[in-house]
Amino acid sequence: MDFADEVVITVRSGNGGPGCISFRREKYIPKGGPDGGDGGKGGSIIFHATKKLHSLIDFTSQKYFKAPNGEPGKGNKKSGKNGVDLILKVPVGTVIEDYDNGEILADLSDEKDEIILISGGQGGKGNCHFATSVNRAPRIAQPGLPGRQRRLRLTLKFMADIGIVGFPNAGKSTLLTRLTRAHPKVDSYPFTTLIPHLGVIGLSNGNTVVIADIPGLIEGAAHGRGLGHRFLKHIERTKFILHLLDITYTPSQDILEDFHMVRREMEAYNPILIDKPCIVLINKMDLYNSGHRDITKIQQALSGLGIESLPISAKKDEGLDRLRDIIQEMWTSYQDLRP
Repeated sequence: MDFADEVVITVRSGNGGPGCISFRREKYIPKGGPDGGDGGKGGSIIFHATKKLHSLIDFTSQKYFKAPNGEPGKGNKKSGKNGVDLILKVPVGTVIEDYDNGEILADLSDEKDEIILISGGQGGKGNCHFATSVNRAPRIAQPGLPGRQRRLRLTLKFMADIGIVGFPNAGKSTLLTRLTRAHPKVDSYPFTTLIPHLGVIGLSNGNTVVIADIPGLIEGAAHGRGLGHRFLKHIERTKFILHLLDITYTPSQDILEDFHMVRREMEAYNPILIDKPCIVLINKMDLYNSGHRDITKIQQALSGLGIESLPISAKKDEGLDRLRDIIQEMWTSYQDLRP
């Protein structure tokens, strides 16, 4: 699957068409007045959000987009045609930023959100506008105004309700597959997930919740190390976090070493991430034996932090019915709190 969640492009609106210098010339009226029409307006650059797209991949092969120019004015006071607006379709969740100064220009977070990012140049006035009592035959017209150019950074942030985070190989993709209809690639080696995946889980009350599997974070991810830094932005819009711990992981010191590391990376990227409601899922319980971390001590340590935990085996589908109930409870609580 081809995927891109960040691209840099250049866009330019169309130039306005020049006004026309023309004089009325008809039989028996050899010296008619000025009748030059106005130039057409240049095409604008418009961004339109659609749920039919899930990636910015279309912008990786083409980096420059220009709207058509307005046509020149014509005689007999006929205006030139306006340039057609250039509508660029992007996935819902796309943030548009000025590449040069970092200004956020738009956040297209809903279906059919649309913004005229750069208006086309105005067409110039024809010479019919410049006749005066002193100068009845003006030989001047306005040139059209030029279009404007901007370099943009487009960033896609998934519109997921729940984000699954954790170390590489913690079982995030397997959990997503079990909970939803998604079928991400799953294997037993780190960094299997190279792109975020989305799935939809149906709740018993008829609602649906979108879940995103965020690729594994490693220490230093918030500062660009590994792959995780590319995907931390996808957690920003989520309402809840499912944090996976691997019971077979061997910490060097703290029993919650892997939990604290991921939390530090989330906080370093954006402190708001660790304020989101979170439940810790202690995964791979089907492999649990006496050589692994003590499940009771893990849960006690998390409880001391005020965080609920649930032992599961995503592979064996153990504990997932309870997890679905928790998700429904969290979602209902969230809906009740909405204004």
